[in-house]
Amino acid sequence: MEKLDIPRKAIYRLSIYSRCLQRLLENGMQTVSSTALASAANVKPAQLRKDLGYVGQFGTRGLGYPVELLYQTLREVLGRAKFQPVILVGVGNLGRALLRYDGFKKEGFEVLAAFDVNADEISPDKHPVPVLHDDEMVDFVTKNNVRMAVLCVPAKYGQEVANQLVEAGVQGILNFSPTILRVPDHIVVTRVDLAMELESLSYFIDQ
Repeated sequence: MEKLDIPRKAIYRLSIYSRCLQRLLENGMQTVSSTALASAANVKPAQLRKDLGYVGQFGTRGLGYPVELLYQTLREVLGRAKFQPVILVGVGNLGRALLRYDGFKKEGFEVLAAFDVNADEISPDKHPVPVLHDDEMVDFVTKNNVRMAVLCVPAKYGQEVANQLVEAGVQGILNFSPTILRVPDHIVVTRVDLAMELESLSYFIDQ
């Protein structure tokens, strides 16, 4: 499918719609109204219709959206119709926990390998994928056409590793490293700062 020009925030919401549609399919639903789908995704119906307009016209007045067709279309648009190869860099406590998470494969992402500077000290029997030395990372990315990486290294190494990933051909980085990465404009970085998220959440908690 040709890459569509969709705003990043809309892509995030399309991912939410996709998961809502998946649950509807599991419950045997064949159609869903824009109001019901918007409610499930916690957005306004007008926003839902605008977002879905980026990928095509699906709704039928009085009948709603065909659940399976819309779900499969969103999977293609989001790149989940086939497995996307991913690597993980940094096999510390967080990295190890992510390697044990089985949700990636369920959503169409296959972690092929992990990389760490101390790979020789990590028992291979405790992880579902090979844990290789970071010296092998660039060649592995190139040979396996990997375009996505999960970064879990300490902050002082984050930029250096990101530079290597970009040079090897990675186009998207999920950054758990507590640092802001500087990358070319065509590289997409999603930063996950757990402490910052908790700080933001604490604002809404009664003191």
